[in-house]
Amino acid sequence: MLKDVSDAGAKLHVEASIEGLTLNEFFLLLSSTGLAYRRCQLVRVNGEALEVSFLRQKAKAKKSSNRA
Repeated sequence: MLKDVSDAGAKLHVEASIEGLTLNEFFLLLSSTGLAYRRCQLVRVNGEALEVSFLRQKAKAKKSSNRA
C-alpha cells in the first residue's frame, strides 16, 4: 500500500514478508493502467514500512553538430 509519495521517493506499507526479495533496484507501478511507474531503490525497512527513493535517468548527452 502506498502511504506517501513525493518527487524524491515514497513510503510503502507491506503486509507480506519481503524476506528473500532483491530490492536493490525495482520498478514501482503507480497506476493500475501501467502508465505511471518509477525505478526505485530501497532506503529503509522498519517492520512493515518501506522507504524507497526514486532513481533518475541520467541525462542523455546532446550531440554537438559542428557545421562548417
